[in-house]
Amino acid sequence: MIHSDLPPDARPDEHAERALLARLPAGDRAALAALYRAYHRRLARFVGRMTRRADIVDEVINDCFWIVWQKAATFRGDARLSTWILGIAYRCALKALRQHGEEPLADDDGAWQPSHDPQPEHELRDWVAKGLLKLPVEQRLVLELAYGGGHSVEEIAAIMQCPEGTVKARLFHARTKLRHLLPVLADRQGAPAHGAAGGNHER
Repeated sequence: MIHSDLPPDARPDEHAERALLARLPAGDRAALAALYRAYHRRLARFVGRMTRRADIVDEVINDCFWIVWQKAATFRGDARLSTWILGIAYRCALKALRQHGEEPLADDDGAWQPSHDPQPEHELRDWVAKGLLKLPVEQRLVLELAYGGGHSVEEIAAIMQCPEGTVKARLFHARTKLRHLLPVLADRQGAPAHGAAGGNHER
């Protein structure tokens, strides 16, 4: 089971964000700062699925918002603003990784430790986080966008610039792998996986 970590009352306000974007072509830096704050956490989590290097994450977010600042007037409004901004961030991340000679984040058992929070919900979140690292980066990103960001298949296809069928295939294979990985990871740490990953939560 994978949930968005945002409660319903904390989900992005599309109307308010579009209002901020509409102020950018006039050079409103306060609006840019507000939009930056609204998206920083989402972008950091998304780009963090591709690299652990904090300097690259920061670089990508800054590059993304430089483009948002420059291209705000080109946003046509025929898609969610988050789809447009995450698409920019995705392309910036790929470019930054190439420039730094980095490969997208691969699994590193030594870099992750489960938390000691006794709550089953938090423990499961740890197993999911570890399981995501075991997936190919494209599958990891579609899960983050679908369940972390609440994006539709169509929106994910726009963000990652690939056919919708490719997104559906990546989601299917990612969920299948994750359901198999969680019990293995839990056994490796000597803790139960609570059986939650085996549920069928199709979009």
